[in-house]
Amino acid sequence: MNDSLAVVSCAVPEAAVDGLFEVIDAERFTPTAWFDVEKQACRVDVFLEDASLAESVKGALVEAGALLGLSLSPTFGTLARSDWSESWKRFFHVEKISPRVVVRPSWEAYDAQPGERVITLDPGLSFGTGKHATTQACLKFLDALAAEDPQRSVLDMGCGSGILAIGAKLLGFVAVRGFDNDTDCIQVSNENAAINGVEVPFFLDDLSHPHEAADVVVANILAPVLIQFAAQVAGSAAPGPQARLVVSGILDEQYAAVRAAYEAQGLVEVESLLIENWRSGLFRRG
Repeated sequence: MNDSLAVVSCAVPEAAVDGLFEVIDAERFTPTAWFDVEKQACRVDVFLEDASLAESVKGALVEAGALLGLSLSPTFGTLARSDWSESWKRFFHVEKISPRVVVRPSWEAYDAQPGERVITLDPGLSFGTGKHATTQACLKFLDALAAEDPQRSVLDMGCGSGILAIGAKLLGFVAVRGFDNDTDCIQVSNENAAINGVEVPFFLDDLSHPHEAADVVVANILAPVLIQFAAQVAGSAAPGPQARLVVSGILDEQYAAVRAAYEAQGLVEVESLLIENWRSGLFRRG
């Protein structure tokens, strides 16, 4: 493992960050947005193990910005891995997400209250710390579904850091598994599962086909991908009235199109949850 990471950075208007992330979702890298309260400025960073990818990342950011009417000027640099690890500590703190779910970084202590389930995370280079609205919505839905009946299987489609699958396991769901198309995510998910003392099989796969059916399917991915692969995602939910599907990663103005795509697959919306400008939906079979 290298002692340093390559980093591509650019200043981005805060209001444009969600749109930028939406446009570059298909790229094989994970951006991170930081908001400096003191400077009142927003920055997007992409951390890379392989510095040779920096030019393509810069180009992808410039192209994505142009589609949004932005003239972005990405810069390239390096960051000591230890400094990168320390930088997370400025932005990632203990947070209670739902009645029973608390997310804490491994470097902060927390005394759990009776009934709480504490997810301990080292996010690594993957997405998923519990701070994003879409992750929070998924955890809220999982908490409510576990309270109804934990004797159900769960599939996390696009596991990222493993936070949703690990949360499901800690909430008592009997059989939980997750996959991602990024090998780094699988490694980080396995490490986080070990930190939390749970066994969750994480595997490398994608959305090109329906998966072995689960009673509860969670897909926190982004609207265009959810629409493109609606048949495969919906087809991974078990038959019968007890099956539930959570779709997330959807800007509020895109939600109607996502809902229509899943209604076309025979699903019915049970509830939707709006956090900030991201809407997540809970569906059942019609």
